[in-house]
Amino acid sequence: MSRVSVTYRVRGDAASIEERAAALAIEQSVEMPLDAIADARIRRDIVGEVQGISEAKPGLFEVRIGLAADTTGYEAGQLLNMLFGNSSIQPDVTLVDAEIPEAMARAFGGPNLGTEGLREKVCAGARALACAALKPQGLSPDELAALAARLAGGGIDVIKDDHGLADQIYSPFADRVKAVAEAVRETNARTGYATLYAPNVSGSFDAAADQIALAEAEGIEAVLIEPMLMGVSNFHRLTRLFSNVAFIAHPAMAGAARIAPPFLLGTLFRLFGADVTIYPNYGGRFSYSPETCRAIAEAARRPWAGLKPCCPCPAGGMTLQRVDELLDFYGADTMLLIGGSLLAARERMTEEAAAFQARVVRHFEGAPE
Repeated sequence: MSRVSVTYRVRGDAASIEERAAALAIEQSVEMPLDAIADARIRRDIVGEVQGISEAKPGLFEVRIGLAADTTGYEAGQLLNMLFGNSSIQPDVTLVDAEIPEAMARAFGGPNLGTEGLREKVCAGARALACAALKPQGLSPDELAALAARLAGGGIDVIKDDHGLADQIYSPFADRVKAVAEAVRETNARTGYATLYAPNVSGSFDAAADQIALAEAEGIEAVLIEPMLMGVSNFHRLTRLFSNVAFIAHPAMAGAARIAPPFLLGTLFRLFGADVTIYPNYGGRFSYSPETCRAIAEAARRPWAGLKPCCPCPAGGMTLQRVDELLDFYGADTMLLIGGSLLAARERMTEEAAAFQARVVRHFEGAPE
């Protein structure tokens, strides 16, 4: 019986950690007293196994549990449920990591395009990618389209909606997508750039599917989506249904559960189909450390079961002045996202976007095509 080896961080003491680990193994598998299970096969194959316990520091232990792979049903929501469903309610436990069997990883499929596919779309060669955001909320479709045209005029690789843009009365999804897509197409035709526009899709599964279909009809090849708001099962199903679309995963609500960011944003989002994973960069307005940011990036793009790499996208309070520092830190297989800093340039927005793009390109001028 194939097992998923799951690592948890558990607060406790040395005297009771073995008992706590055994209880965690039961909670995340059969969720009932073992002496109430008469079937020897279930006790042997389905009940979680404590595979190891180590002390990370006083009062904090790493506990490794082996969970039967078949209990996940090879379905995204059920996988997350088996990894952390009940235990997410227990305040002493954090989900740190899991070794997903290769057969399971291949069954989920991973990214549609991956980093190389995105590079091909925007004619980027071997360099990193540059991304900008449309905001704030409250603007009309025409106003957002005007912003997009100015950013695309600077050659930005990807322009995404802010994740707060949905299907609001002041900017209905259909009207916004048509206006912005047309503005980006016209700008690309004039400049020769290949900027991609990624509208934010949201709502129910049916609403999101309709929005992606509408976007595809407008010639759009990428979308932004919030897996933790949409639900990981819906997210994964959408990535399989729209296999020619690149999915940029936004981390909204990803901090609401005690799941280590490298595993959630790097491994699981990639497993479920994210081509790009956005996350809070160190030194910005969020509190992730450089070590956490590097671990997210490594999880997103490491060789794994033949899945395409997911492109890490550090964001959150980014500025033009930090571009070279961050490209040195993350390397070429990265997308940098600058939002408000570019928009703040106002009448000089196109020039600032061009400076951002040029700095990314110059950093990798020696990279092979």
